[in-house]
Amino acid sequence: MDLIIRDATLADVPAITTLYAAEVRDHVNTYEYDVPDQAEMQRRMQGVLAAGYPYLAAERGGEVVGYAYASSYRARIGYRFTVENSVYVAAGQQGNGIGAALLQRLIEACETRGYRQMIAVIGEPTNTASIRLHEKFGFQLIGIFRGIAWKHGRWLDTVQMQRTLGAGNADAPHDE
Repeated sequence: MDLIIRDATLADVPAITTLYAAEVRDHVNTYEYDVPDQAEMQRRMQGVLAAGYPYLAAERGGEVVGYAYASSYRARIGYRFTVENSVYVAAGQQGNGIGAALLQRLIEACETRGYRQMIAVIGEPTNTASIRLHEKFGFQLIGIFRGIAWKHGRWLDTVQMQRTLGAGNADAPHDE
């Protein structure tokens, strides 16, 4: 079946909520402890979209098998041209090109919107699949924060990677 990458809609919230719940409960790709309900996930999606960031869904056979979005890297105005990406692929669907298709489209959408840098905050250096995915798209390792999070009874490291978007820092942004 063909993979479709499209803008996510509120109709996708139940599937996105289910997918993210598994990440929260079972993994360390997010350091969130409590599984957010559908209302919270809808609020989060609406916040991302209202701020003008892209939010994408990957669909195969009529089922949401992944999602990705960009959001503010930091709240202060000086960071307004830098985004942080989030990419999640459903359990059992990894390794099928879904993450790559989502990340490619997300990069394109962010470049179109004029963003200049994209940051990947990857939970755990052992998440080699995510690190390799980001390297494939030109992300470079910036550093590893050691033991900055606690989840599932252990201290966790966090990988930071960065990729230039568009002209990057070669010239002034459009609103300066």
